[in-house]
Amino acid sequence: MTHLAKIAALATLAALSINAYAQQSAPTDAQIAAIVVTANQVDIDAGKLADARTHSKDVKQFAQLMIADHTSVNQSAVALAGKLGLTPETNATSQALKAGGDSNVAKLKTLKGAAFDKAYVDHEVAYHQAVLDAVDHTLIPDAKNEELKALLVKVRPAFVAHLEHARHLQMELGKHGG
Repeated sequence: MTHLAKIAALATLAALSINAYAQQSAPTDAQIAAIVVTANQVDIDAGKLADARTHSKDVKQFAQLMIADHTSVNQSAVALAGKLGLTPETNATSQALKAGGDSNVAKLKTLKGAAFDKAYVDHEVAYHQAVLDAVDHTLIPDAKNEELKALLVKVRPAFVAHLEHARHLQMELGKHGG
């Protein structure tokens, strides 16, 4: 299995884990908060690695956007959890996301140059699609607290924009043999 295939498989595993967990039982608001924080942190960690490693101006800008936007979402989520007296509760989904994120970063660390850029961007496409699917099919529908649900609805367009941006980068990298 190529590095790219492994990275895409990890993102798919994260999506399946979110959906499988949701089918077992609806996550509580505390579990949703943990999933949101973990999903954002996974993308922040990958973005920091990409920012440090890439030589592509476009990939660097995208990575910096991921770091800034996902840090902002996490700050909002943590502030809301504090306001609501909600302690994010680690669960099977947040643990799977963390493990998948750690594995992705470890695999990316083995790559350089165009192979790194392609693997990072390919993972970002798959990951943002998986997160959007989870937001749409699990997190928003299962959130009980209206403020938590409103935060998820509010940040959803940013995830859509990230997915579109990542797809555009993926297409550009493909054009240049990256």
